[in-house]
Order: sequence, then structure tokens, then C-alpha cells
Amino acid sequence: MNKQVLLADQIVSAIHSVVGAGPVNLHEPSFTGNEWLYVKECLDSTFVSSVGKFSDRFEDDLVAYTGAKHAVAVVNGTAALHIALMLAGVKPNDEVLVPALTFIATANAISYCSAIPHFVDSEEATLGMATDKLRDYLQSHTHQKSGQCVNISTGKVIRAMVPMHTYGHPVDINGLLAVAHDFNIAIVEDAAESLGSTYHGQHTGTFGLMGTLSFNGNKTITTGGGGAIITNDVSIARRAKHITTTAKLPHAWEFIHDEIGYNYRLPNLNAALGCAQLEQLPEKLIAKRSLFDLYKVAFELLEGFKLLVEPAQCHSNYWLQTIILNADQAHHRDDILKATNESGLMTRPVWRLMHQLKPFAKCPRMDLTMAEQLAQRLINIPSSPNLLKIVE
Repeated sequence: MNKQVLLADQIVSAIHSVVGAGPVNLHEPSFTGNEWLYVKECLDSTFVSSVGKFSDRFEDDLVAYTGAKHAVAVVNGTAALHIALMLAGVKPNDEVLVPALTFIATANAISYCSAIPHFVDSEEATLGMATDKLRDYLQSHTHQKSGQCVNISTGKVIRAMVPMHTYGHPVDINGLLAVAHDFNIAIVEDAAESLGSTYHGQHTGTFGLMGTLSFNGNKTITTGGGGAIITNDVSIARRAKHITTTAKLPHAWEFIHDEIGYNYRLPNLNAALGCAQLEQLPEKLIAKRSLFDLYKVAFELLEGFKLLVEPAQCHSNYWLQTIILNADQAHHRDDILKATNESGLMTRPVWRLMHQLKPFAKCPRMDLTMAEQLAQRLINIPSSPNLLKIVE
């Protein structure tokens, strides 16, 4: 018990030494650029809904920043995943490989397609899909039929996989691309948390058939809500924009819709906010990396845990700063969460694993030993880029 209290107290003291006295939120937005100017311009123009110059500009700015050839802005990251999975060919009763350690939106989007999440284990270094373990699993649990990967146990096609770049740290995407190629599985990257992160110099979300981004209020930049599909395929981009704007055909006055569409277009008002936020992204990323460096110094003499570091050959945006308890300290997690929050420091555990949630309890899954261990060892600590100003 004394060691338990001591570890919690040490962590509280170390975080306070970096961010100052509480209360301190986990991650909050800051608006220090052209947000007021652009939003006012949008209001003055009266183009506040799905049509306006900021909607187009935001997509162009995302293309310029990420290096993707096309971007389609939508109302949130979940909507982006929903449409991306549809365009990847996911059909009702298909299975989609997805990490058990992810936010529920990833699994929900699969369900919106009337498809079935198939849960995959994680690796400690990246917190993302465990490449080698997945390859071995697919080798023994699937077979190829007419160029499709079929789950031997269920008889269902495994149509796609959705690797997630957890907390902004790039997954082993080259390894997963090789697995996807060998087993005839499409890749849609969940890059919701990794705007500003690169893998071997290339922006996350640009490796698979499509990638998806999120601009929720707690992300590195925000549009209030908002998300985007990014892709290098022009036909996919055109179709994504068409079906996210209710599948309405261009006409001067007629309302002609040629298929079932979705009212998913990002409003111009939100896009105005996003344009201003994206202008500040380089500075935000510098601040978040500097915050990581301060935490690294504060924690370097402490034992029982480590600070999560970006994978080799990657550049992470450090969206959420994360500590990983040593395996023999995992039972202290809740005491540390209690102590930090009572001290005015907002900390959070990782999401409840997907297979442990009622809607997904009966979904197919591989052995999830590492994900289950990590769920008891991960703690997110205050990560807002504006915390650096408090320190200075």
C-alpha cells in the first residue's frame, strides 16, 4: 500500500512540476489565430452551411498539408470512416479487422455498414495492430476463395482492415500493407488522432486506399466537430463528395438525387474555424513536442512506468501524452487515476476494449493478450499545447 501511494504521489508531483497547479484539463482547444476573423467573414457572407469558400479552402489546405491528392471534409470522423468503409467495398455481413484497443467510433462505423468488427491484438511499441501476430492469425484462420479472404470459422469475407494510429503514434503501416496485400484485404486508415504525424516521412492516412481524420474539440486542431476523408484516388474522392452531399446531381434548380446519400458535408462555418486552426498546426505540434520533453525530464528518475515515445522512423504529433505502467505496477492504475484527478489533474485510462462492450461482445476476435494488458497499464496525462505557455 505504501508503494502504491508513493507511486501515485510521485506521478502527481511530477505532472504538477510541468503543468503547474490544477485544475488542468486533459486536452482543450485554443483559439489564438484568425478564428474570429474567418468565422465573422463566414457569418457576414451568410454562407454558414454546406456551401462556401471555407469548405473548399479547408479541403485544399488539408491536401497541401498531408500530401494526399484529395480531401473531402465531413461532419465528424465517424462519418468519414462510415463513407470510407462503404467506398472500400464493405458490404453487409462482411468482417472488418479493427484493433480491440480503439475508440468506439471505429467499431461503430463498421456497424453502420451492417458489417462485423473482427478484433485484433495490439503491440506495446506503437499501441497499434500487432503485424506479425495478425499475419500468423490470418494464415491459420482464413483461406482465399475467388480472390477474397474468408474467415474459416464464420464463412464471412474479411473485406477490410482499419489500422488506427493510437494517440497520434504511427502504427507499423508498411507491415500491415504487406499483410493486406498478401490476404487481399483493403486498408482504410483511422488517422483521427494523428494529424501532423508521419511514418518514414509520409503523413499518416495516405498509405491505404483512404485515410480518415477527426477535428473534434479535443483533437490537435478542431472545427468544433468535423472530419475528413483523404485519398489519392480521384474517383473515390469524387464519389465521397457526391454521397456525402445527399447524392444530389448538379442542376440550376432541380432536386435530383441518383442514389441513397448522406447529409455529411462539413458546414462552411466549421470549415472557417478549421482553416484558422490549420494555420497554427506547426506551432501546436512544436508546443506538444516540447511538453513531451518536459515530461520526459520530470519522469526520468521515477520508476514503475515509462512515458510513451514515438516509434522509430516516425514523427508523432503527441496528441495525448501517455504513461505506461510496468506490468508489475498495473494494479496501481486506478489509484493513480484517483490521485491525479483529485489533485486537479485530468487523467484518463485507455478506452474500454471493444470486445468488453455489450454491442461487440460476440464479435470474432483473435487472442487479445497484449491489448488486455495495455488496457490496465495506460494513463493519459494533460496534453494541451497551450500548457507550454503556462510553463513559460
